[in-house]
Amino acid sequence: MIGVTYQQAHKYERGINRVSAGRLYELAQALGVEVGYFFEGFDARQPCEQMPERQRMSLDVARNFSRIRDERSREALAQLCRVMADGAREI
Repeated sequence: MIGVTYQQAHKYERGINRVSAGRLYELAQALGVEVGYFFEGFDARQPCEQMPERQRMSLDVARNFSRIRDERSREALAQLCRVMADGAREI
């Protein structure tokens, strides 16, 4: 009904892949709901203090990463994150 494979739909369900705005619209059409249905209970004015610490840190890292102008520095930092994440899986 939504024009994707079972595997892709499963990735959407688990949050592995992001859902684009266009795909979100298609999902709403297939389910017979308004797009706003997916945002029920979400308050955009919710203060950051109520966010879990890990989510707040992730947003802060992403915000600061995007401000790094030097391409080599961005790549080095991205590589460091990959290495650290891989190391965390082995523990």
